[in-house]
Amino acid sequence: MGRIPEHFIDELLTRTDIVEVINQRVPLKKAGREYTACCPFHNEKTPSFTVSPTKQFYHCFGCGANGSAIGFLMEYEHLDFVEAIETLAHDAGLEVPRDSGPGPSGQQASPKIKNQYQLLEKAASYYQNQLKKHPEAVEYLKTRGLSGEIARDYGLGYAPDEWDGLIKHVQASPEDMELAGLVIRNDSGRYYDRFRNRIMFPIRDRKGQVIAFGGRVLNDGSPKYLNSPETSTFHKGQEAYGLYEARQHTRKLDRLLVVEGYMDVIALAQHDIRYAVATLGTATSAEHIQRLFRIVPEIVFCFDGDRAGRDAALKALKTALPQMQDGRDAYFLFLEEGEDPDSLVRKLGKEGFEAQLEQATGLAEFFIQSLTQSHNSHSQTGRTQLARAGMELIQDMQGGLLKTHLVEELGRVSHIHPHQLHNILNQPSQTASQRQDRRQQLQVTPVRLVIHALLHQPQLASEASATQFLHELDLPGLPIVRELLENIHQNPNLSTAALLERWRGREEEAHLHRLMEWSPPGGEDLDLTPLFHDAMNQLQRRHNDQRLELLLHKAEHTVLDDTEKKELSTLLTTQKSNT
Repeated sequence: MGRIPEHFIDELLTRTDIVEVINQRVPLKKAGREYTACCPFHNEKTPSFTVSPTKQFYHCFGCGANGSAIGFLMEYEHLDFVEAIETLAHDAGLEVPRDSGPGPSGQQASPKIKNQYQLLEKAASYYQNQLKKHPEAVEYLKTRGLSGEIARDYGLGYAPDEWDGLIKHVQASPEDMELAGLVIRNDSGRYYDRFRNRIMFPIRDRKGQVIAFGGRVLNDGSPKYLNSPETSTFHKGQEAYGLYEARQHTRKLDRLLVVEGYMDVIALAQHDIRYAVATLGTATSAEHIQRLFRIVPEIVFCFDGDRAGRDAALKALKTALPQMQDGRDAYFLFLEEGEDPDSLVRKLGKEGFEAQLEQATGLAEFFIQSLTQSHNSHSQTGRTQLARAGMELIQDMQGGLLKTHLVEELGRVSHIHPHQLHNILNQPSQTASQRQDRRQQLQVTPVRLVIHALLHQPQLASEASATQFLHELDLPGLPIVRELLENIHQNPNLSTAALLERWRGREEEAHLHRLMEWSPPGGEDLDLTPLFHDAMNQLQRRHNDQRLELLLHKAEHTVLDDTEKKELSTLLTTQKSNT
């Protein structure tokens, strides 16, 4: 699948009215030049959610949620980027094109990548056919209580105990098969099948395409489980086994259960629990959690009840906290020693297992449990350390009722008033009642003022004629300024929403959204035109100062050429007139 061209996203957002998109899902009321509503992403009684038809952008001053029509659909309807694009394109009567460059929408559609997908599909078909030819593999699945229906639904197969069975069947370039993660080359240069004598679990992406495999050894061999390596089609820190099948079985999922292994997912599916997924030999990542929360409002993490399971759960908690917001729930289910989801569901059945799920520990409870177990809450010093550790864990959370509740719980066990807890990290509360303070936290700099002005009024870029000096000035944030100006000059009609989409998935995205929300001194009604020109003039003066210092230093050690002498004279005259 190729990436979606940037120009198409621009056109789509131009044709899309964000007010109409949101109003179909959240009733809006006209308020001056904007529209308001109670935020759909956190609980509130007073509307703080605004939609700007001019900027084609929504923003909640309570929880900080913001974005374009694309971002709204991703959050509100739990879609991924491509699904949101396709939804808007359908409504606008447009067909989504693809090109072969890299981008946020997916893999490149180069012939090499297409070939990898084809090889993986051929391998999946081969493994499924081999399962039918090997009674010992079928018998193993039967002993695990699996039916033919489940084996079919999940595409289970078998890799025979041969060195080159797949190589002979596929008859493709061994180099290409190696790139797809299907074969291994030894030191002598000979290629052999990566998976041998294993039950095979195809791993699918959101489109149902096979992108990798997991293999469970049939006997007592080692390793017990073997995964495909990282490839152009497979990034294990982003994928979850069983997610495609779960979404196929139930179009509107309410929860997802995160378990450890392939057989856990399959065994639960056999007992009609079709909402389990597994991370692929790696700890649950922020990418995993972001993706799952786009699909469901509730995630249950399942771990062994031993020390290793508790440690893994704590890592998952730390990863999940920054992704939590109102409307999202996370729970932690700890199994008795010697049990796993596979054995437990066979023992208890569907109703019994789901009854266990209902007893799972909530995020807030596990948060406090973890802190009280690792700190002495019976001493003043221990309670202070507990409070600091807790605040460090939740400092990156969005403001909202969930964060407020965690702070209150932290205050209860540490005997420190919730308002005082924020002083521990010198970090003000970001609840809705203090949102104005949060909007003014950033230090005022010319670069931030320029970015803020361009984001709110992109047309200001047309008033910045001489900008070459920005390429010679060395200040943090200037690369963003240069890229903003370049994008707007090339596309003068870009809205704020379309402009920000240029940074989706990049590390600067969060900073740009924060500068959108930022309220510089002067208030919301501040005239951005003089602010922009004044900030650009400040940057010009800083450039002049840097050049002047450089030329004066050079003049002390060498002879300036005529051009440099003229520039130095001009800079000295300008400096004198400005003092």
